[in-house]
Amino acid sequence: MGNRLFQEARRFVETAVAAGPEDREMAVAKAKNALSSAFANSTIAEQRQLQEMQQKLDQLT
Repeated sequence: MGNRLFQEARRFVETAVAAGPEDREMAVAKAKNALSSAFANSTIAEQRQLQEMQQKLDQLT
């Protein structure tokens, strides 16, 4: 099935990227929290992907 926390983080990042300006701040905060939770419980390959997701979020703010 895969890493549930990793999958949640990916979903939250996708939601933040798609969010409109009025919802973006809250969506980014939720995504960053999900990324943080997922990072400690992920493989090295997943951690690389999580870092890429973090960079996407950084570009939104």
